Amino acid sequence: MTAINPVTDLARDGDIALITVDSPPVNALSAAVRDGIATALDQAIADAECRAIVLICAGRTFIAGADISEFGKPMQGIGLHELLNKIESSPKPVIAAIHGTALGGGLETALAAHWRIAVPSAKFGLPEVKLGLLPGAGGTQRLPRLVGVERALAMVTSGTPIGAADAARSGLIDATAEETRLREDAIALARRALGEPNPLKKVRDLPVQAEPGMFDSFRKAHARKFRGFDAPEYNIRCIEAAVTQPFEEGLATERRLFLDLMDGVQSRAQRYLFFAERQAAKIPGLSEGIAPRPIARVGVIGAGTMGGGISMNFLSAGIPVTIVETNEAALERGVGIMRRNYDNTAQKGRLTPQAVEQAMARLAPSLSLDDLADCDLIIEAVFENLDLKKQIFSRLDTIAKAGAILASNTSYLDIDAIAAVTQRPSDVLGMHFFSPANVMRLLEIVRGAKTSPDVLATAMAIGRRIGKVPVVAGVCHGFIGNRMLEPRQRAANALILEGAMPWDVDRALTEFGMPMGPFQMADLAGLDIGWSRETSRGETLRDRLCEMDRRGQKTGAGFYDYDEKRTPTPSPIVERLVLEQSAGAGIQRRTIAPEEILERCTYPMIDEGARILEENIAYRASDIDIVWLYGYGWPAYRGGPMFYGDTVGLATVADKLRRYGHEPSARLTKLAEEGRGFTTG
Repeated sequence: MTAINPVTDLARDGDIALITVDSPPVNALSAAVRDGIATALDQAIADAECRAIVLICAGRTFIAGADISEFGKPMQGIGLHELLNKIESSPKPVIAAIHGTALGGGLETALAAHWRIAVPSAKFGLPEVKLGLLPGAGGTQRLPRLVGVERALAMVTSGTPIGAADAARSGLIDATAEETRLREDAIALARRALGEPNPLKKVRDLPVQAEPGMFDSFRKAHARKFRGFDAPEYNIRCIEAAVTQPFEEGLATERRLFLDLMDGVQSRAQRYLFFAERQAAKIPGLSEGIAPRPIARVGVIGAGTMGGGISMNFLSAGIPVTIVETNEAALERGVGIMRRNYDNTAQKGRLTPQAVEQAMARLAPSLSLDDLADCDLIIEAVFENLDLKKQIFSRLDTIAKAGAILASNTSYLDIDAIAAVTQRPSDVLGMHFFSPANVMRLLEIVRGAKTSPDVLATAMAIGRRIGKVPVVAGVCHGFIGNRMLEPRQRAANALILEGAMPWDVDRALTEFGMPMGPFQMADLAGLDIGWSRETSRGETLRDRLCEMDRRGQKTGAGFYDYDEKRTPTPSPIVERLVLEQSAGAGIQRRTIAPEEILERCTYPMIDEGARILEENIAYRASDIDIVWLYGYGWPAYRGGPMFYGDTVGLATVADKLRRYGHEPSARLTKLAEEGRGFTTG
């Protein structure tokens, strides 16, 4: 075996050359990998005794994609286009031998080979759309020639990988190897290929066609899913080019559209979020050597909507759960809802009936807190009442075993005050799940003043284990996400007094890309959260709506009217109440443009994020953006509120805030004066 460079080797098995890439952890197509493959290929072609070439990878995977750290930097070494041309034009057949994943540039490399073989566990995909991009090295031109237009459209616009069996059926691979014999079977395929009439079969030469109207039908069927995103449409245009243009022209179209996306703000935002999610897992000052505590059993207090959803996360991850309620009826209702949720998922084909039974078998319902004595992690998920939570934690302190972690699912309340009623404040922290807890990916980990490092590390690790994206927050009212909701809600309430209607405000936010606006969100959550008839004075619009039993979707009316399918329509009653409210406050109403609505709702959020950073509630601006991406549906193509502030320009944000009567924070003001950003330095 000859070492071509530190990441590539060249060897020969008789008349078959083997190029082996070994660049941990995922054999990404860095400059060194590209150069190594190119050099090895040249040497194999020049070797008179070599008749065919196998490209294979060491480690856990085939080439899993481009080296994303090189994006936006000057090109070094051979370019991927040039490398793939070299593979495709090789006078000796090249066989791609695939295990693990062939993703992005890795799959494009395999598509440029003459033959492809994979183990049964291999996965294949072009996930560039998730970074606001498209496959830029011929993937959109070669893929439909192998698998057909319909399958290619699905793959490039979703980014979802397919398995080896699917790849074999669709023609993406030529053969399947035994799981432990990829090298041997790839060599055997190379020798068989040499006996074929056309051993140098090129994907680019295959015909491709589409049914009339296929592209328009595909766009229409996925319009809601693709709304706001540029990359899916650009991917579709590239597949269209594969059908309507000669191969080289299609490549040129692909390249032009790729560069358009690469230079655009949407891809910049999505690439930023890719790194931000990984950065959120890193806790400054927390030693990498700190070992998380073992979590073998979890306790959950409360079998309501949140408690049941929280429990499902752990059950689905194979972790037994003891769930406690105060009475039999509530316990049975909660367990029944969990069972129905699992059954509904199974009916949609996302779980097997056996998996449902296994998950439910891990659940131990109970009416006694004493049954939590053997739990390693106990999560309280009762009403947002500080006194009630203190009572529960005081009791838990006498029940939980030494070393058990005690967590509150509070959305707003003071974790330090809760921890203070125990004799083990170092074992206490917040674990704020978002509703529905079994679906939403965000998990705010709230570190208390006395939370120990290993408890924090354990919460982060268990969060990832159950499929969440954990983000650390400090103690303050509302932590990161809900704290930033409050200035948006204040602005929304002011706007409807000054001239907008609730649906005007919601429309401006949903057209921006949010899944719902503030008044739609209020109706969904319930207007009566934190409201009571006994203390209501009827002073606010919310008070008046609740007094009329217009409490949101659950009562069929709130800021909107709802039909039996909970479809909202603007309400004449609410319009009348809004006008009365404005008149009672002596406000002269005016027409408010959508642009002003958007600025007044989002810019105070950006400023609140700056205050959160000032107070060290969040470690990084990017952590705030991850909270809003996964917890509140901020559109990925806008990168989160802090990234969005940078794209607008912080000087503009500060100036507009002052015009709207809002004095910016010291952090925002300083950055604006220095011409810097939260995420750009």
